[in-house]
Amino acid sequence: QVQLVESGGGLVQAGGSLKLSCASSFSIFETNGMGWYRQAPGKRRELVAAITSDSSGGTNYGVSVKGRFTSSRDNTKNMIYLQMNSLKPEDTAVYYCNRVLRVAPMTPGTITSWGQGTQVTVSS
Repeated sequence: QVQLVESGGGLVQAGGSLKLSCASSFSIFETNGMGWYRQAPGKRRELVAAITSDSSGGTNYGVSVKGRFTSSRDNTKNMIYLQMNSLKPEDTAVYYCNRVLRVAPMTPGTITSWGQGTQVTVSS
């Protein structure tokens, strides 16, 4: 059974930083890429960052987070990370990691199983 475990969320003031981590039970090499999704209350889940699984380590970001968020990975540990800087109240959401269909253009995967996510709350 596929397992994804996200961690690192918390409460932070606007302008602050957090680093999220995601541990996957499957090999990142076996995917087209991995991404960070988020879901704010009353909103649909959206893909905000993606990173390739190949040696290029290419990344892509949604407009709302570009320049503030950075995704990285450690394929040997099947871990991906999301460094979030200059956080804004509108970044408040539950953050999930999972596969993506494509990194560029950034395309969500067809996903049937999600981890529990990690809550990020940014106060103004």
